[in-house]
Amino acid sequence: MFQILDLINELKKEKRIFIQTHNFPDHDAVASAYGLSKILLEFGIKTYIIYKGEIQRDSLIKMIESLNININKYEEFDIRDQEKIIVVDGCTGNSNVEELDGDEILVIDHHDVNKPENVKYVDIRSSYGACSTIIYTYYKQIGKNIPKDVATALIIGLNVDTAQLTRGVSEEDVNAFHSLYLEANIPLVNSILRNNIKIKDLNFYKFLLNNIKFDSTVAFCYFEDGCNQNLLGILGDFVLSLDEIDFVILCAKNNGVINFSIRNEKSKLSAADIIKDALKGIGFGGGHTDMAGGIIKDITKLNEEKIYNLFIDKIEKILSED
Repeated sequence: MFQILDLINELKKEKRIFIQTHNFPDHDAVASAYGLSKILLEFGIKTYIIYKGEIQRDSLIKMIESLNININKYEEFDIRDQEKIIVVDGCTGNSNVEELDGDEILVIDHHDVNKPENVKYVDIRSSYGACSTIIYTYYKQIGKNIPKDVATALIIGLNVDTAQLTRGVSEEDVNAFHSLYLEANIPLVNSILRNNIKIKDLNFYKFLLNNIKFDSTVAFCYFEDGCNQNLLGILGDFVLSLDEIDFVILCAKNNGVINFSIRNEKSKLSAADIIKDALKGIGFGGGHTDMAGGIIKDITKLNEEKIYNLFIDKIEKILSED
């Protein structure tokens, strides 16, 4: 198993380290980067948290501002070839992780991904519900108490990615939740978790309700005029809460690409496998059994009906194998 102290000993001689989240970071990505940066700072290692895209959710902005998390777009830095980069909550080679100049020394991820080549340290734990839980285990490894602000960020990331311990939860996630709960600013945690949409978001709910398609227990909706990736996930969870629905496919045209958000609670299906198969040859996808995401970069290859049928055919084929 990866040992954080091995990395720390190697990085002590470096002037600055970059911690890179996946593109359009969510609560778990930012929390993980923040927790890791605080660990490294304990050993005198200076880090910079960077990302590509936008910080889209108001609740995430509130978390960043409340905890004074210093996070910046990667374009603000001149990253040199030999400077070390750590990728968190994403994996080198995936479509949602920007390839940057610099030497990627570590990948930390909890998604079902292939181990990247030419990266010295890799810590991929696909059974974990959140990357924040992995960072929690590093504090256990080094025997350090988790600061209140870090515990607050990590428990928010853990709750968001596991839908408050209802999705893809491992025993270690539960252990992390218990320990973090005792140390975190719980009123702030609750405020961020409860207040995750704004009045302006209701227009997307209205569009969803007016345009959603149902095929047995599968739901599908295409937002032709756009819907940001993080809100797609929230809407997907909303649709999955319908008693009759156990698989949700939402997609939106955003800035010249098509983003996908998949939710699943049917034991015979894997959201990650289905989106990989459905988008094969026209895009990329991956994630977990319970939730997954994907992208089509060439929107000329998207036909709403064709994409809908691709997913339905994949699902029906699997279910018919009983």
